Amino acid sequence: MTQVALAFTPQVLQVPLANILPSRMLPASVPGSVKYIQIRCSIQDVGVIEPLSVTVSDSAAGQYLLLDGHVRLMAMRELGYQEAPCLLANDDEAYTYNSKINRLSTLQETRMLQEAVNKGVSMEHLARALNVDVSHVLKKLSLLEGICPEAVALLRDRQFSVEIARVLRKMKPTRQVECIELMLSANSLTMNYAEALLAATPVEMLVDGTKPATMKGVTPEQMARMEREMANLQGQYKLIEESYAEDVLNLVLAQGYMAKLLENDAVKRYITQQNPDIYEQLKLIAELNSLDQP
Repeated sequence: MTQVALAFTPQVLQVPLANILPSRMLPASVPGSVKYIQIRCSIQDVGVIEPLSVTVSDSAAGQYLLLDGHVRLMAMRELGYQEAPCLLANDDEAYTYNSKINRLSTLQETRMLQEAVNKGVSMEHLARALNVDVSHVLKKLSLLEGICPEAVALLRDRQFSVEIARVLRKMKPTRQVECIELMLSANSLTMNYAEALLAATPVEMLVDGTKPATMKGVTPEQMARMEREMANLQGQYKLIEESYAEDVLNLVLAQGYMAKLLENDAVKRYITQQNPDIYEQLKLIAELNSLDQP
């Protein structure tokens, strides 16, 4: 079995900040950004969680070139750190894990916060570490309250505003699932879309049985029309969902048949002589690598 070489040494080194040389300049706007403030607050409150990635620049002088962690380095310098935990890379490729990973979903963040609270971490401590108000932490902790398991399953890998959960709680479980499916199919997990779906929800599908306040700039007639159109859209979505797999299979088979047909010299010669425009279109179809291509 071939042994894979390690990209980093397994030991974490403590390197003086004065010996770490940045490999790029950060924009002047970084120190005032929300992300920078969150990282600085997190380091100040709980310390450095993710070590910097460095490689040797000058072994004689003990200098290292920073590959990943420029924002963390800036924050540590501002906070008066003298040393930084570092992972030593075996080459100088500026590879960063951050560009290769999937970010935590909103539900994963919520479960991590719940686990931290269960272990005795105060909400005030979490709020300071995340540089948010305690009310935001409370909203995250109660995110799943009133949301049915089927809806939670649909959202498990997604990032979305906690305010969307507030809108979903006003709907009955069946309607929650319908609305999430519509938002996912439109790739639009936004508050505006969620509120529009709430406004178009029939009274019998709402938890308290009363319609929400009329949306600003929308008349009752427009609301009623929106409700009808949304119901029609849901019906069309279900029909497409049911036949999608069969339709894709038929298209793939048709494309394969078309490609095989055009390989026949007699067929190719006949079509090019009789109607070259049609031949060019058929050729484009046969050469498609994906059904998503125009």
